[in-house]
Amino acid sequence: MPPERARIGLVEDDPVMGGSIVQRLELEGWRVNWWQSGRDAISGIEGLCGCLDLVICDVRLPDISGEVVFSELANLPNSPPFVFVTGHGEIDQAVRLMRSGAVDFMTKPFAMDEFLRRIDAARRTTHSQLRLKGYFLGESPAIQHAEDLLRRYAGHDLPVLITGETGCGKEVAARLLHEVSPRRLEPFIAVNCAAIPAELLESEIFGHEKGAFTGAQQRHLGYAERAGNGTLFLDEIGDMPMPLQAKLLRLIEDGSFNRVGGETPCPFGARVVSATHRDLGQRDGRSSFREDLYFRLAVLPVTIPPLRERHEDITWLLDRFLENAATRSDTRIRGFSALAEEAALAYPWPGNVRELRNRVERAVALSTSEWIMPGDLFPERTAKPASAAFAPLADVRDAAERRQIERALDETGGQIAKAAGLLAISRTTLWEKMTRLGVSDRARSTS
Repeated sequence: MPPERARIGLVEDDPVMGGSIVQRLELEGWRVNWWQSGRDAISGIEGLCGCLDLVICDVRLPDISGEVVFSELANLPNSPPFVFVTGHGEIDQAVRLMRSGAVDFMTKPFAMDEFLRRIDAARRTTHSQLRLKGYFLGESPAIQHAEDLLRRYAGHDLPVLITGETGCGKEVAARLLHEVSPRRLEPFIAVNCAAIPAELLESEIFGHEKGAFTGAQQRHLGYAERAGNGTLFLDEIGDMPMPLQAKLLRLIEDGSFNRVGGETPCPFGARVVSATHRDLGQRDGRSSFREDLYFRLAVLPVTIPPLRERHEDITWLLDRFLENAATRSDTRIRGFSALAEEAALAYPWPGNVRELRNRVERAVALSTSEWIMPGDLFPERTAKPASAAFAPLADVRDAAERRQIERALDETGGQIAKAAGLLAISRTTLWEKMTRLGVSDRARSTS
């Protein structure tokens, strides 16, 4: 069985064959997105390109050929590997597809066990390798997209800017970037620009010479020098004082710096990765951040979405933090009760992943039962009638579906086919849900 529910795309116009493949793959543990035409597949896969571990594609489709689907998607960054299946196998065709970059070619009918073996061998292994190292950030499509960008950035030396709300996991993302990069054996030095007083920040980053100021009794190596050829992570870069921003710009552009009170330039070989919860690119005349520095820091940008926009990660994170907290506690905790999970899924998590981790650690420390209950996660809630304390589960599901559909429509500019692809449902199902949930009709037909 594929580890951690790997994700697969299926392009097959035959409803019987497609349904049979989907059913078997889901039984084997795969998550499957199914498209029944070539154009729908192109629209859907464009939005999921970095999340798919493999695409199984029929060669003969009702609108365009599978080869056209493959050739159009091959131009996208991080395009998934393709396995072709057809009932009209031709050696010349198979050779042409393999030379073009397809990883395998099978003819119908095929033995299902052999089919499963070959698609498991063909899928890309990037996701599973990261999971084995313990740096996987979550399992939602939104966070997987962010991780795909981090992996693509890892092989470069250009600066990376990580944006996202406070507590969403920007430093964890920066550590992931460092871990999968060629610099992983070098130091990872993290600096919180908001936590160090402004008058000390320059000395802490660039270091100082003996006698540079009162109290400087010996040479001090700053974070930039201690980073060596590794990664210098500047957290909350938006809080850096304006005078120091000019010196940071020189550090990046010249690859050198001077210690405070020093005259000899010191070489700088680390990669700069920054993070902020602010919109540094906002040009409203009131910004306290240098525009030229922003463009140097944001060469390779990535945004970490807030936890409320990736509900699929909540239970995954609960289990992960529970496992970590349980190893530091003598209390025997078996897991979360169903009520606790429902309460967590219904909660908006204003403090994001950091709040979730803190609540889990507190629950493990204070729980008197083998199962963590809602009151352990949310002890600040006073006793209320059930109708006031919890919304009906059906209402919670409807609200979550409504938010996700609206996000998909916004993401695709109101295009139903693309939105349905992002949501892994048919256009008909999407229309039905929009009608039932009262989602405003902002869509343009793409049929």
